[in-house]
Amino acid sequence: MLNVVILNGGRGAAAIIPALLSRQGLNVTSVVNAYDDGKSTGAIRSFFGMLGPSDIRKVQELMLPLDDPDYVANLNVFRFRFPDQMAHAHAISQLQAFATGQSDELTGSRFSSFKVRSSLRAFVREFLAGLQTIETVRGERFDFSDCSIMNCLYAGAFLLFNRNFEETTQFIDRLFKLRGTVLPTSIEDKQLVALRENGQMLYCEAEIVELRSNVRIDRIYLLDKPLDRERFEILALDDKRYYLERHHCFVGVSPGVRLALEQANIIIYSAGTQHSSLYPTYLSAGLAESIADNKTALKVFVTNIGADYETPTYKASDYVKGAYRYLNLSDARDYSMQELFDVVLINRSHHKADETYVELDEEGFDEVPVRRVIDNFESPHAPGKHDGVKVVQAIIDLYEVSTALE
Repeated sequence: MLNVVILNGGRGAAAIIPALLSRQGLNVTSVVNAYDDGKSTGAIRSFFGMLGPSDIRKVQELMLPLDDPDYVANLNVFRFRFPDQMAHAHAISQLQAFATGQSDELTGSRFSSFKVRSSLRAFVREFLAGLQTIETVRGERFDFSDCSIMNCLYAGAFLLFNRNFEETTQFIDRLFKLRGTVLPTSIEDKQLVALRENGQMLYCEAEIVELRSNVRIDRIYLLDKPLDRERFEILALDDKRYYLERHHCFVGVSPGVRLALEQANIIIYSAGTQHSSLYPTYLSAGLAESIADNKTALKVFVTNIGADYETPTYKASDYVKGAYRYLNLSDARDYSMQELFDVVLINRSHHKADETYVELDEEGFDEVPVRRVIDNFESPHAPGKHDGVKVVQAIIDLYEVSTALE
């Protein structure tokens, strides 16, 4: 059994993870940061003082066992969202009916597994009890419009597990008998912000994702609490940077992630959105150390196929250089590229005429002393996205060659 650890975001590995899970003999662990604060996830974070479960939820959905008799019901729970303009009282009454046993249905689904049904009921009860108290303290009601039901279940479980986000994630993993493991990078509740090169401040993860610009993001930071936008905006660029540098928190990688990296045979840096999904993960103290100190694992970096709104001007080498920069910012140790990366997979195909493809810049790799594998890694069925089966096969082939040479 090979231990495979993949560092990814919520959707960034949607092609690669299913391909990994479909192969025999692989024990797959996905590492995801939980700083998402958009939409209903932001409301959950604000009300319950917790990390955001949305990206972890998306990866766990990929890992639901297909042969489970309750697969459809489980899938519905992971995907269900309350409708727009959902009345607060109506949402509460639906949840209370399930929590008290008046109804065996949650999101229109029934669960044959007693353990799943009883656990979900316990989560809903705790969510409702916690929410009632929080709403009283805050003097405002929670907005259920377009809210993921799984976010509510996560909040209830978070309270039940004494506010330990990693234990919460691991219990849900076991409850649904997932085909792999999903771990939060860290269990510390921090706020993700970013500063563009022109001084524009992005005050939350949602702004990093949604506010598009051709001006590069200069640096991301993790803070203990949100910034006062009005007061911060009056600062000069140098003062903004000084404040952020002095208040950035070097959060520690979670114990589960450290152990997974230490035991890994293959470590994959997945493609995905960089500043919101991947760089915050690389900033976790202990992550780069665990990767570098694992001298036997094959470490594979997968570059993006298409440019995205966070990195519209990035070329292939920029992805590797950006990851290297943030991994080195995680602690005081000066890592070499060879300690962190063994090989870079770069796509060379252009299946879609109107897709903005990431350019392979040969000159950029003069500063990246890492082996490159350049091939057609694009899906013929979903142009602009990776062919997960081909990517995984390339990684397995590289691993077999590297172990044969030992």
